[in-house]
Amino acid sequence: MEKLYLLWQSTGLANFTTGQALMIAVGFLLLYLAIRKGFEPLLLLPIGFGAVLSNIPVAGISDEGGILHYLYYGIKTGVFPLLIFMGVGALTDFGPMLANPRTLLLGAAAQFGIFGTLIGAIAINAIPGMDFTLKDAAAIAIIGGADGPTSIYVASKLAPHLLGPIAVASYSYMALVPLIQPPIMRLLTTEKERNIEMLQLRTVSKLEKIIFPLMLIFLTALLLPSAAPLIGMFAFGNLMRESGVVERLSKTAQNELINIVTIFLGLSVGSKLNAEAFLRIETLGILVLGAIAFSLGTATGLLMAKLMNKIGKTPINPLIGAAGVSAVPMAARVANKVGLESNPHNFLLMHAMGPNVAGVIGSAVAAGILLSLVP
Repeated sequence: MEKLYLLWQSTGLANFTTGQALMIAVGFLLLYLAIRKGFEPLLLLPIGFGAVLSNIPVAGISDEGGILHYLYYGIKTGVFPLLIFMGVGALTDFGPMLANPRTLLLGAAAQFGIFGTLIGAIAINAIPGMDFTLKDAAAIAIIGGADGPTSIYVASKLAPHLLGPIAVASYSYMALVPLIQPPIMRLLTTEKERNIEMLQLRTVSKLEKIIFPLMLIFLTALLLPSAAPLIGMFAFGNLMRESGVVERLSKTAQNELINIVTIFLGLSVGSKLNAEAFLRIETLGILVLGAIAFSLGTATGLLMAKLMNKIGKTPINPLIGAAGVSAVPMAARVANKVGLESNPHNFLLMHAMGPNVAGVIGSAVAAGILLSLVP
């Protein structure tokens, strides 16, 4: 009987807690959203599976000595998000932004959601049960940039205990761009504004594309060194792409490397989806604040485009302002789709890619500012 009892005690059934069961259910929900609904499957699938693995009782997969414990060092040290940024840089074409530099302002304006939510995260402490420090608030606020790697990087530095909820919120809202943005875009623009047709973009030379990442890292080094890790890896990846002399390295960064790191990053984030950290009222606050941050970023990008139309001579379709968030290229595609609904001949995709890639830079700069100012 004693041996049977010991055998029973070694099974998962005998050791399951309610919290573990709930978190495994959360993991399966993320897998459902990734597989069935197609919501950011490249990240939600490994995050969901990591959550399931890490909550299996007795297995200790995320405990010291387990594989997920060691993989998490890639997030703890900031290596995984930075390698992802290098891959994103290798995938990014800055041509549309360089052809119309004004779109930099749209990418910058969309970051208002980050700093607005920073204030909101402090104010929400007035609600019983909420207790966010300034570091917590800064980590939550970066969700407004709709940039998953940046959110994970900042959270790993400022609020590692909130990494799981922040990562899930960030990638969930990135996946929900086609649902969240269109109502805001229609609310803040008129039919006439959505019909604005923009001039064809000029051709950007190869020299311009090579100089830009070098200039970007030079300005970062002078003005905001704290953003250098993110922007530096981003610029390096882009320089590999545009130089044309390291095609093998560029393709590796765009494909094999970013895919491998994405798997490790997703599993590592999933390992932090435990009941103690996730099943708290603060998680609900993070999800709500994340939605507000993302909506604010969309709205301020639109409003900046409308303001630029008031003071400028060359018209801008305000819809491309919504692409100032960093969800590349989803936000640009949504802007194009909403524009085509009003005018079937109005193709805004390339125009929207300008503020879209500017938003990636903007979120990295915002992250650098927060890392510099928050003690």
